[in-house]
Amino acid sequence: MSVYADTSFIASLYLKDLYSQQAWNAVSSRPRMWLTALHRAEWTNAVSQHIFRHSITETEAQEVHKQFSRDRAAGLWSEIELPNNTFEVCIELARKYTPRFGVRTLDILHIAVALELKVAHFWTFDRRQAKLARTVGLKVS
Repeated sequence: MSVYADTSFIASLYLKDLYSQQAWNAVSSRPRMWLTALHRAEWTNAVSQHIFRHSITETEAQEVHKQFSRDRAAGLWSEIELPNNTFEVCIELARKYTPRFGVRTLDILHIAVALELKVAHFWTFDRRQAKLARTVGLKVS
C-alpha cells in the first residue's frame, strides 16, 4: 500500500500528542510512505515549535531528530523529490477549493503531491485538509 502522510501525522509519530497511538497503529502494517523535502522542512519547524512552546526541551528535540534520521536510514520512508507539476496542481486546488474549505497553502501542497504521486491513501489529522483530500478523490484514513 502506498501512503502519503501529512506532516501533522508524521509529527504524531515522534512527538507525543492526542493522535500518537493512532499514528503508530497505522504504520504498524509497514506501508510504503512517501517523504519529500516539504515534509522535512515542515517537520523541522514543527519540532522547533514544540521547543518554543516549552512542550519539549532542546535535548528532547535532538533525540526526536535522531530517531527520525534513524527511521529514514532504516527505510521507513520512501524519499522522493516533489513532482514537477506540484505547484500548478496546488494553484488549481487553491482557486477551486480554498474559498469553500479555508485550507492553508502547505496543506494544499501536500494534497497536490499526493495527487501527483497517485497514492492509495492520504493520512492526516487535520479535518479541513482531510475534507479537501476526500473531495479531490483521495482515500483518507
